[in-house]
Amino acid sequence: MTPERWLEVCRAMRDGVREAVRAVPRARRADELGRGAGGDTTVAVDRAAEDAAFGVLTDLAGDAGIGFTVVSEEIGERTLGAGGEWRIVIDPVDGSLNAKRGLPLYAFSVAIADGPAMADVVLGYVYDLGNGEEWIAHRGAGASVDGVALGSSRPLERLQLVALEATRPEHLAPAAAAMPGEVERVRVLGSLALALCHLADGRLDAVASLRPNGARSIDIAAAQLMVREAGAAVALPDAEGPFGAAPLDLIGRSRVVAARDEASIARVAGMLGIGPGAAAGRTPHPG
Repeated sequence: MTPERWLEVCRAMRDGVREAVRAVPRARRADELGRGAGGDTTVAVDRAAEDAAFGVLTDLAGDAGIGFTVVSEEIGERTLGAGGEWRIVIDPVDGSLNAKRGLPLYAFSVAIADGPAMADVVLGYVYDLGNGEEWIAHRGAGASVDGVALGSSRPLERLQLVALEATRPEHLAPAAAAMPGEVERVRVLGSLALALCHLADGRLDAVASLRPNGARSIDIAAAQLMVREAGAAVALPDAEGPFGAAPLDLIGRSRVVAARDEASIARVAGMLGIGPGAAAGRTPHPG
């Protein structure tokens, strides 16, 4: 499978997810359907989106005769075809609470990897289901939004605009109070994948998820490549080992910090009291 073919698959899944989400009446999107493999409650909008994406992959395995492992929030890990090295990490609706309430800040996210760890992600694809922006990153070949290369607009060192994610009031209040005077504004988007994409384009200067051991690989596998290919940095302060060794599964969890560079990550993590910003991953930016 070439990168171009995988991108076609991502877009086919996107089309299915988009239509599936639209087909669920807003009044029924929050209907609870049990508990998913990731441990969270499965609601109707999540199930519809995942079924659409999984259907595309099932057809791919049958028609193309290739094998891979799918990792997704509701179904967990599933091997299709003969298995093999390919790993498809999906978050059908990142920001599902926004989707349930009709707030247009939620995304379809998928990472294609040729191995079991974060460093093995070769293609990151995030589609903003609210405004239609398409974010694509290829390992070692850069990233783009709607065809425009990322990297010319960089996050600021002075942390003017910071996004805090995975928040409850008891996490948000002390974090906001810990921000120094240089931070002019705080945003809470409700989608970690989109927050990381916006950082990759220099729209935000830092992103931090606050819930202890909250983020999983499905939340960040695609968007982290966007950040790194744009020349910024991302870290998992609670994870053991280097960033690239983080497993693409539903077990590993960590808070996430992303910013312009490792020094900025250390500053953000320090002010929030969530570690020194170790385990950072960054793709050097040219100039």
